Amino acid sequence: MKIKDIQKRYEELGRLIVDPAVMKGDPAYPRYLKEHGALAGTMRLYERYCSVVSEMKDTSALLEDADPDMRRLAQADTERLEPLRNRLRGELLLELSVDDSDLGRDVIMEIRPGAGGEEAALFVADLYRMYLRFAASHDWKTTRMSLSPTDMGGYKEVILSFSGSGVFPRLRFEGGTHRVQRVPVTESQGRIHTSTATVAILLEADEVDIEIRPEDLEVTAMHSGGPGGQSVNTASSAVRIVHKPTGLMVHCEVERSQYQNKMTAMKLLRSRLMEQERRRIRNEQDSARRSQIGTGDRSEKIRTYNFPQLRVTDHRLSGDHKNFELERVLGGDLDTVIERLTENEALGLLEDDDDR
Repeated sequence: MKIKDIQKRYEELGRLIVDPAVMKGDPAYPRYLKEHGALAGTMRLYERYCSVVSEMKDTSALLEDADPDMRRLAQADTERLEPLRNRLRGELLLELSVDDSDLGRDVIMEIRPGAGGEEAALFVADLYRMYLRFAASHDWKTTRMSLSPTDMGGYKEVILSFSGSGVFPRLRFEGGTHRVQRVPVTESQGRIHTSTATVAILLEADEVDIEIRPEDLEVTAMHSGGPGGQSVNTASSAVRIVHKPTGLMVHCEVERSQYQNKMTAMKLLRSRLMEQERRRIRNEQDSARRSQIGTGDRSEKIRTYNFPQLRVTDHRLSGDHKNFELERVLGGDLDTVIERLTENEALGLLEDDDDR
């Protein structure tokens, strides 16, 4: 989406949120407020970016000044402003690369083992910790919606929700098959194995996005279970919900009360239903389009984590730009990866700097 479209939508929302009829009668009003707040941040960022670009133009003219002291000052200002302009441009492109209505949405992430058995489950645990660290570096709120641990410390399933500034523009790149190459702890002969995990990114749906009829739901209370299936609660606090028209099933057992688990499960169900509808529309537009997580097969990958070479390779990039330090990425430093992916796809979203 181009900046002029963002500005137009921002002005439209500004009128909507002060309209008494919308405030009283439109069930989407809370979403309008949230979207307006997200776009306000984008517009402030754009104004700052334009200010820096303008200042750099003024400074560049002074680089040819006859006074050597003036030239030195201009050079110092250029060295200060150039990295600031690049950083602001990267942040802007990140926000302009998604639809304005999705900019302020929270995200639900699902991580599951693919090929590789227990080693794949251990890799899920690595990715889980990586995303928690990444979220902490951006001051996002993280909520566990589902955790299914294995006896060896891996996970059969991890479902998280993330809320905060810039959640979807950054995390949307993580959907797909992640591949790991390393010597498993269970390998006695030191051979390198290849395993995979799938990551799915869902936009968190509001109630106004998806209408769910109570009669379409089958809600079951269950005993919560830990590793190995043992019961960890005496009360039936876990909840399973089946959406009968689609067959979608969700469950939640991380909260203490049945009511809280039901609310969390409904949030997950709405988001899966919204993603299902979006995927149906995408497939109608392009019948050859593949779903974001594929089958989890080793050949379907967006990123490889190579432990012997201490390297992470993002296969959507090319040349020297596709490789990153393994330790930094697993430590939660994904910003450089995301910046390169954003630059790779976000052509034409900003007007030419020289025209400003």
